[in-house]
Amino acid sequence: MNKHSLEKLPVLINGAWQLSAGHSPDYAEKNNKALGAFLKLIDAGFTSFDGADIYTGVEELFGKLLSMYLSASPQHRREDLRFHTKFVPDKSLLPQVDESYTRSIIERSLSRIGTDYLDLVQFHWWDWEVPGYVEAARYLMNLVHEGKIRQVGTTNFDTEHLRNLCDNGIAIVSNQTQYSLLDRRPEHGMVSYCLEQNIALLCYGTLAGGFLTNKWLGKRDPGYGENLENRSLIKYRLIIDEFGGWDAFQELLSLLHAIADAEQVSIANIATSWVLSRKGVKAAIVGTRNDTHVASNRKSAELRLTSDDLQKINRFIADHPGPAGEPFALERIPGGIHQKIMKMELNKE
Repeated sequence: MNKHSLEKLPVLINGAWQLSAGHSPDYAEKNNKALGAFLKLIDAGFTSFDGADIYTGVEELFGKLLSMYLSASPQHRREDLRFHTKFVPDKSLLPQVDESYTRSIIERSLSRIGTDYLDLVQFHWWDWEVPGYVEAARYLMNLVHEGKIRQVGTTNFDTEHLRNLCDNGIAIVSNQTQYSLLDRRPEHGMVSYCLEQNIALLCYGTLAGGFLTNKWLGKRDPGYGENLENRSLIKYRLIIDEFGGWDAFQELLSLLHAIADAEQVSIANIATSWVLSRKGVKAAIVGTRNDTHVASNRKSAELRLTSDDLQKINRFIADHPGPAGEPFALERIPGGIHQKIMKMELNKE
């Protein structure tokens, strides 16, 4: 399908949404810690990084990381690392997206990272009612032919619109989608289509912003107030309600904790391993803030759940189907609770 394959992609991709300026007020301090963690993750074989044009400061952080990596040894090469970013035109600008605009955003990403090419650009379109997403994808493919982009993927596409891209000859290699024990919307059609088309699923939200960890075991419902420190937690707290509410979520954590104790791992390891075991999943995107996550990420990548453990988990979640519909469908409902927390105008200079 493409000259540059995803075959060698690690099963865990180092995510960086949590390091953007809009995610937390102390992002500068966190970014300094994250750089050290990223270098250790590279040493451990986790060499792929996921960011976006709209994650303020993240592409520049990748630029610092690349510079540090290349200067550390004459044997280090740009090709050792994979940098995935996104192309997310602002919602208000969708009618004006043309080839010049597309090129300007990609050139900006190249400049921020300090590289001649982007390994993967993942394309998002806020509103299906606004035409032009197929043409925008073609503009990205033109940049593939120029060598500025190696591969094109999508993010938060549903099956219908992903199929339309493919039917129009766009060579899509991956779709980044929310997929976790709490949110299994990709199983409503996306998985089977991607298997048919050899499109890899790259999954975010596998830990539900940190909810699927030991930290929340036995804790009271924080609601939606000041107890939730960022938009990410609000986003996934809404998903917990779709899953069945706080009590059902705590039952799931208790089950995962029992399995984790027997395996001498963490709830996060179990939750990540479950996603990696699903059909069509190529990799999970896991956020990293500091080097304490390095050992945990290694465990998640190496862990293989037993058939008995998988049966226990799948039996429980079968009674809690979670959010209905296709991936990102709830988030596209105008005025809906899932869309209200979205920021759709982040790509301005």
